Amino acid sequence: MENGIFAGLKVIDCASFIAAPAAATVLSDFGASVIKIEPPGSGDPYRHLPNLPGYPVSEHNYAWLLESRNKQGLALDLATAQGRAVLHRLVADADVFITNFPPAVRGRLGITYAELAPLNARLIYASFTGYGEAGEEASKPGFDTNAWWARSGMMDLVRDGEEATPARSLPGMGDHPCAMALYGAIVTALYRRERTGKGAHVRSNLMANGLWANGTLAQAALCGARFQPRRPRERALNAMTNHYRCRDGRWIILSLLSEERQWPVLARCLGLEALIDEPRFATKAERHNHSVELIEILDKAFATKDLAQWRTILDGTGLIFGAVGLLGDLKDDKQMRDNDVLIPFADSDTLTIASPIWIDGDAKAAPRRPPGIGEHSDAILRAAGYGEAEIAALRDAGVIA
Repeated sequence: MENGIFAGLKVIDCASFIAAPAAATVLSDFGASVIKIEPPGSGDPYRHLPNLPGYPVSEHNYAWLLESRNKQGLALDLATAQGRAVLHRLVADADVFITNFPPAVRGRLGITYAELAPLNARLIYASFTGYGEAGEEASKPGFDTNAWWARSGMMDLVRDGEEATPARSLPGMGDHPCAMALYGAIVTALYRRERTGKGAHVRSNLMANGLWANGTLAQAALCGARFQPRRPRERALNAMTNHYRCRDGRWIILSLLSEERQWPVLARCLGLEALIDEPRFATKAERHNHSVELIEILDKAFATKDLAQWRTILDGTGLIFGAVGLLGDLKDDKQMRDNDVLIPFADSDTLTIASPIWIDGDAKAAPRRPPGIGEHSDAILRAAGYGEAEIAALRDAGVIA
């Protein structure tokens, strides 16, 4: 890439599933040149995620489109000494190396920080794991659904009442926030390198990010706080921070924290002016004491109009609310398009999701289609100084593809 804040930055993405390669994607959005390393043959296992049972069916490999845009593809067998020698040559001229292989696997492949750092004193080595790199679980494999969602307590806490079944997380739900943490660690190390000239090993993991995401309630637990039993929606303790079903079956969620000012506004919007001074609801304390009754009243009120009508009525009132979105809404979400949250690929009308940071005066790269398996192997090796005969020999040996 020729433009962008990170133009000229060379990144090696030696990772899969999902947070670590997504961090490399964010770097590429700002101009970094990213080499995606995957094994010859079937390639990165993440390519095949949409083939799993229950996943959406599409002519596009949507998982690969999102995580691997802008990257160059090198199919390289790191299980061979020749493959590791190729990687070491690339690392010697790289700025950032990203991996999420468990520590033991890194050791077997010869790609630990201790082995790569001597090749390049300015290298930022970014590693990502499920449960951290110390302790008895350091090599334990994990995905965001268990290490981020379940381990942190969030899976338990979102249940609608104590007897409800814990809710599974969505694919990649924890990975993408974790990618931003790893990206932040890399950029922080790059800043330090600008001051010291020295590279560094930076780390993050799913478990730590999960606890950070659940930080308010986790901190309360660490402070010995007394937790109240969770209650189902119909019996919530605060009707002003609850969600309600509209006439068309869509849901709307309220977040009215300044109740004394906002309750009269809401009541008028719903045609419930008579309740403003009703003793059961006139004060914040009384509304909380009679929350079940108020929820029942609001349920009936919201059920009289469709979501679109309620949005028109509530917009501009200062009330904080949101529609419970459906994936089918995305293509028509003007606010997301106006803010470049949804952007088209450079060579098609297919939309993708922008990384969630912007810097005025530095446009992000228009997303390019991700590489095929080993699509740029020859070009990458030529740039690293390999001759045609050497490249042919590596291909004949199955080291590259």
